[in-house]
Amino acid sequence: MRSALINGIQIHYRLDGPQDGPVLVFSNSLGTDLRVWDGLLSHLPPGYRILRYDTRGHGLSDAPHGEYDMADLVRDAGDLIAHLGLGPVVFVGLSIGGLIAQGLAAERPGLLRGAVFMDTAAKIGTEEMWAERIAAIRTGGIAALHDATMARWFSPAFRADPGKLTPWSHMLTRTPPQGYMGCARAIAMTDLYDSTARLRLPVLGIGGSEDGSTPPDLVRETTKLVPNGRFELIRGVGHLPCVEAPEQTARLIAHFVAGI
Repeated sequence: MRSALINGIQIHYRLDGPQDGPVLVFSNSLGTDLRVWDGLLSHLPPGYRILRYDTRGHGLSDAPHGEYDMADLVRDAGDLIAHLGLGPVVFVGLSIGGLIAQGLAAERPGLLRGAVFMDTAAKIGTEEMWAERIAAIRTGGIAALHDATMARWFSPAFRADPGKLTPWSHMLTRTPPQGYMGCARAIAMTDLYDSTARLRLPVLGIGGSEDGSTPPDLVRETTKLVPNGRFELIRGVGHLPCVEAPEQTARLIAHFVAGI
């Protein structure tokens, strides 16, 4: 296990692949950690240098108390990439990771040569919705969000198999509450519509047809803010295509990277 002191906190990361390979950076969704990408990696072509990290408040990264904002999360990602000397990279962001991808592309374009917006949007939900979720955690812990979250994350067929669902259920409920609430607050306060519309780097959008968190039309709309942004729909999967359809998701990413 590796971690780096970034912006005053320890960020846990994993770096794999050859030193001279093209670099892909993977940023996890709210309530998951870097393991959300495990099933996808074996389906990527060999030769990539792959960086995964746990977003602040998740996994083995520090989960400081208090409010987070999107600038914190974008700075964490950019400074970790710079600390490891990896830029320019293709940044693959899932859900909140996709917000980080958009913010990083706008704030530090020299670090990115392309971005994948996976099941994300320029604005996700409303301040009121996120305030309700934060209040629910304060009252009943993350377990209070469990059933509704599983329904948004996964298709009915996936949820029907306890052997598939249980690990992700545990990953959600074992997320540090202060980390979840901090990142939820960051999402609530973020609207990147204008800055994303000014981006001019290659962008691939990926959405799951059964996604209950960021429906595919929302992902498509965000992708199309960027000139020549290309959107791909994966049918029959929810908010985490890298879990439900890892081979197809990996194929789309590899094709995109090869094209740039």
